[in-house]
Amino acid sequence: MIIADSQHWFLSFLDAIPSADQIRITTSLKSQRGSVWTKNKSVFEHWEIEVTFRVTGRGRIGADGLAIWFTEEQGLEGPVFGAADKWNGVGIFFDSFDNDGKKNNPGVVVVGNNGRLLYDHQNDGSTQALAYCQRDFRNKPYPVRAKITYYQKLLTVLINNGFTPDKEDYEFCAKVEDMVLPPQGYFGISAATGGLADDHDVLSFLTFQLTEPGKEVPTPDAEIPQKDKEKYQEEFEHFQQELDKKKEEFQKEHPDVQGQPADDLFETVSDRELRQIFEGQNRIHLEIKQLNRQLNMILDEQRRYVSAVTDEFARRAGVPDQQGQISQQEIDRVVKTQEEVLRQVNDMRSSMADTLRLVSGAQHPGSAAGVYETTQHFNDIKEHLHVVKRDIEHLVQRNMPSNEKSKCPDLPPFPSCLSTMHFFVFVAVQTVLFVGYIMYRSQQEAAAKKFF
Repeated sequence: MIIADSQHWFLSFLDAIPSADQIRITTSLKSQRGSVWTKNKSVFEHWEIEVTFRVTGRGRIGADGLAIWFTEEQGLEGPVFGAADKWNGVGIFFDSFDNDGKKNNPGVVVVGNNGRLLYDHQNDGSTQALAYCQRDFRNKPYPVRAKITYYQKLLTVLINNGFTPDKEDYEFCAKVEDMVLPPQGYFGISAATGGLADDHDVLSFLTFQLTEPGKEVPTPDAEIPQKDKEKYQEEFEHFQQELDKKKEEFQKEHPDVQGQPADDLFETVSDRELRQIFEGQNRIHLEIKQLNRQLNMILDEQRRYVSAVTDEFARRAGVPDQQGQISQQEIDRVVKTQEEVLRQVNDMRSSMADTLRLVSGAQHPGSAAGVYETTQHFNDIKEHLHVVKRDIEHLVQRNMPSNEKSKCPDLPPFPSCLSTMHFFVFVAVQTVLFVGYIMYRSQQEAAAKKFF
């Protein structure tokens, strides 16, 4: 059972800038630090938090990153993504900059501390990491979401990569077993920039209490005294009034920009083209996955064919036959069959190369017509794969033994339909098929890293 905790109120420090719909932890300026922490300690034994944030910047790479905290004491300003070192609790770090040069950033690092350890910045915390996953969370079309759950000493981190508007489209990132955290602590978010800079914006921070089935759920109202509630409400209203006052002053000082926020409700041409590009890339990604599944099916059929032919050769090898030598016509027919299979594989490789070139071209801004042509090309490739599949099935059926075809004569005293030359030709063909498949998978993974 899950209960939303609505009684957490936030304090901001240093360069954090609050607004009506988000908090900018740091702006895209060099050497900025900011953090936001809960005023009250969480008394939940088991909990779950959902954080929605954006990390945006103009550069190809950013720095330094953003951190989500659960610590025994409220954090202060410091060198660890804007918060103090030697914390007692856990930090989940969204690290943007590659300090150790291993080309594994941006990434998500889970680091625990008992209050006595210093964070290893030079190695991006790899020497202290309890869990890690590589995820690119910068400059996404939709806000990135992180769901962090701590239940019965098990800490799990799920990430929504920000490529789709589906809020529940989470994927597994990291898990830490036997994690012992303080029974009570503060939640917080911090961020920092260095020589490079990004905007780090937090859109929402939700905390939930997790309870075991059958246990009585404490009422959230009993956790905070009424006096404190009234005090917090008073502070919030005061802050809201100050914010409205500053908005009015800004409008008076800048009368030429009045009415512009309403224009943000409409989609501009550049925003529409950018959205179409991301949607097109998502469709391309799904089509490549489908092509991969179809190629795996073709390879499975080829393996079954190889297994069936091998079993048939092995069976015939043990049966003597006095009918004479293998005819040259049978040898030529087998060689032609293998040449036809190789030709079909080369056609598939050429189609994959054309596909990768189209995918590379999809990164540049373009109109919806380009996306349509790319989708149409993938449909043509799918039809071509179906034709290849039918051709391979036809070849398999044509080469499989049947009652109507003449049986291959056996040679005494070593009767077999499989000569040494046939065996080596067959092994060479299968090797070519396997190498082609490996090349295709490598190109696909390189293209996926390039887009996402």
